[in-house]
Amino acid sequence: MAGMGETGQGLDKRGRVERGRKRVRAYLAGELVADTTRPLLVWENPYYPAYYIPVEDVRASLVGDGDVLDVVVERAKAAGAARRYPDSPHPELREAVRLDFAAMDEWLEEDEPIYVHPRDPYSRIDTLASSRHVRVEIDGVTVAESRSPRILFETGLPPRYYLPLSDVRLDLLRPSETRTHCPYKGTAGYWSVEVNGRLHEDLVWIYRTPLPESQKIAGLACFYNEKVDLFVDGEHEAS
Repeated sequence: MAGMGETGQGLDKRGRVERGRKRVRAYLAGELVADTTRPLLVWENPYYPAYYIPVEDVRASLVGDGDVLDVVVERAKAAGAARRYPDSPHPELREAVRLDFAAMDEWLEEDEPIYVHPRDPYSRIDTLASSRHVRVEIDGVTVAESRSPRILFETGLPPRYYLPLSDVRLDLLRPSETRTHCPYKGTAGYWSVEVNGRLHEDLVWIYRTPLPESQKIAGLACFYNEKVDLFVDGEHEAS
């Protein structure tokens, strides 16, 4: 899912079902599992949708009894990776299959790969250059201060302040093995921050090679608003 600290309350669309317009394909072990130009977007939670595929557009074998099925192709099997809902209150879902996103090796929207989960067509990301004065403090120590942040506004989430590395106390950062993935931004790497002998784990993330729509944050560092003392133009931002 989104990088750590990047999930939010969002707009509660739980239970919504609508027909998508993109061509969607799923692959397992390099073999085509499903190929449809009429996917169903289903909001099982308020943050992002899942894809349901019309059963006639599923190319793999669905094997098993009941509503939970194995997805079988020539070279692989994904156990329990498909689910049917024959008694759904939404008639269109009764003839559809929900493929477990993580169980597939690759998903494409049109000819471009997608990661983590389908993107919400109603979510928007705007990254704007700013001259606002941003200061980050941990345990009373200023660990970053910038007058040239990039502010990322994402639907349903708090603004995130991405700062040039030259404005961050790099001597206080400690490498982390943590990696998270966002369908809108790509793969984030992390640092922990050591202040006054105390290690604050995975407090800062960076997208070194973000997805094309998020190129403006490439190589910039972002702190969890809710885990630091963040001051914007001298005003303390509430967590």
